[in-house]
Amino acid sequence: MDVALRRGWSLTTAFPFMISRRTLSLFWRCGAGTPWPPAPTGRRGAAAPRRHAHSGASEGTERSPGAAPERLPFSRLSQEDLAFFRETLPGGAITDPDLLEAHNVDWLKSVRGHGELLLRPQTTAQVSEILRYCNDRNLAVNPQGGNTGLVGGSVPVYDEIILSTALLNNILTFDPVSGILTCQAGCVLEGLSGYLEEQDFIMPLDLGAKGSCHIGGNVATNAGGLRLLRYGSLRGTVLGLEVVLADGRVLDCLSTLRKDNTGYDLKQLFIGSEGTLGVITAVSVLCPRKPSAVHVAFLGCQTFEQLLGTFKLCKGMLGEILSAFEFLDAACMGLLNTHLKLPNPITDCPFYIVIETSGSNSAHDEEKLHNFLEEAMTSSLVTDGTVASDDTKVKALWSMRERVTEALTHDGYTYKYDVSLPVEGLYQLVTATRDHLGSRAKNVVGYGHSLSWPVCVCVCVCVCVCARATN
Repeated sequence: MDVALRRGWSLTTAFPFMISRRTLSLFWRCGAGTPWPPAPTGRRGAAAPRRHAHSGASEGTERSPGAAPERLPFSRLSQEDLAFFRETLPGGAITDPDLLEAHNVDWLKSVRGHGELLLRPQTTAQVSEILRYCNDRNLAVNPQGGNTGLVGGSVPVYDEIILSTALLNNILTFDPVSGILTCQAGCVLEGLSGYLEEQDFIMPLDLGAKGSCHIGGNVATNAGGLRLLRYGSLRGTVLGLEVVLADGRVLDCLSTLRKDNTGYDLKQLFIGSEGTLGVITAVSVLCPRKPSAVHVAFLGCQTFEQLLGTFKLCKGMLGEILSAFEFLDAACMGLLNTHLKLPNPITDCPFYIVIETSGSNSAHDEEKLHNFLEEAMTSSLVTDGTVASDDTKVKALWSMRERVTEALTHDGYTYKYDVSLPVEGLYQLVTATRDHLGSRAKNVVGYGHSLSWPVCVCVCVCVCVCARATN
């Protein structure tokens, strides 16, 4: 577990906080110059059982590079604090350990916190009041969205108050002329997609976790997703944000203008900030029109070099209708077959590609896709494949890519690293990891999506290591 201690600042007042690259959990504290304290004693600082990733070094021993950051001298939750939160959020201040359990453990169940209070505000004003109180009382806060992250960033390190956006889930406005949607941060991505499809629009973001993830969390992590190739990152499609800062002040940058040169583009500070600068409470996002023709091709390649050649060819031949290019290796396919019983739609290959096209003219798109596939097969870049345009078959092919993470959870403890590398040496990371770990890892797999070609010449790959369970 790679941990770094850092100093940070807010737009309103300087405060130190600690971030673990693994957990990315925030401890908000007003004032500067506070020394790092020794590891706590008692239950929270005691040696944790196996698989407890948030345990520090014992007093008098050398800290392990994999240990969690030491707990800063934040206040402990008191009965007076609980009384305030229960009055501020009637029914929204939760202390039941059974209800807290799911919020203290990450989706992969690899890290765990000890939060004793879950707050579920429904308005920006309530978030503001909570953070102002916590700032004044020196209480640590952990913002949390849908808790679908795969690197432990949404759960507490120790006993931070968990601030959930789950009830900030209202769609505020939608303009069918400009396609601009404004909603609260707790709206679930799949719910937004369903709403927009009724208006003949789509979200510019699509993720395998769309049934649970919140748009606020998507923005806070600058999620790329399956449509990044077509619509770019959220930095380009998010037009405005409403954010509550650490001391409770509300920053209203909820613009619905595509062009706004009235000053600093402050929203960009919070996109990808992981909740370390403030809590996003509302978002305005530019949504594209729903394509009337969608085709998905699932292809097989013998080498990673052929996969890269296929990527280059489809960029040239499919052009403006290309909306997604994803890949997974044979190890991923094996997990899908074994744990989720998903049959391979083509013959076995070392590498698989999911290509999606989206356009307004089905006949035109089919012709371009046919010409591309003919060229790819003729040039021996692709050895087998299948194409679908029916909604049911399209979803079935996409499930081969979207459900890889789910399949990994059945294969042991999973460690996921999302990295960007020069495209020509990308898969060497996977093979090098396999060689390095050897029999110590049950499985090492690679899958991901393209970012750009040839401007940045890089793709995003997820390297997942499934560790063997040991006593």
